[in-house]
Amino acid sequence: PARQFAQANNTKRRSDMIALLNAIHQFAANNRGNLPAGIPQTPAVAAVIGNAVGELDLCDTLTTEYISALPRDPIQNLGDVTDCIAGHSTGYTVVRDAANRVTVAAPSLDLSVEPSGATNSVTR
Repeated sequence: PARQFAQANNTKRRSDMIALLNAIHQFAANNRGNLPAGIPQTPAVAAVIGNAVGELDLCDTLTTEYISALPRDPIQNLGDVTDCIAGHSTGYTVVRDAANRVTVAAPSLDLSVEPSGATNSVTR
């Protein structure tokens, strides 16, 4: 059962990363190719998506026009973020490269239950 729960969590993480990446790119498509403000560029460290100190707050920018709610990593067991005013941290990170390719990652992905080659990030 523990392995199945871990695999289910990793499947949710993958879906969440794709949803976040899609929302970011939909924002860019509606804003002449401009990404949401504040996404760090490599070699900078990826920013955690949330509204705590040092995190990148994309809630007001992306919800509800581009995504219905910001997904949270399932390990937090708190549900998705629908209230942008309340404190939240998604557990997912975002960074862009010089060509504005965006990477969303799930640092807490349990790779020990995935087949070799599993990844904890999505880039587009």
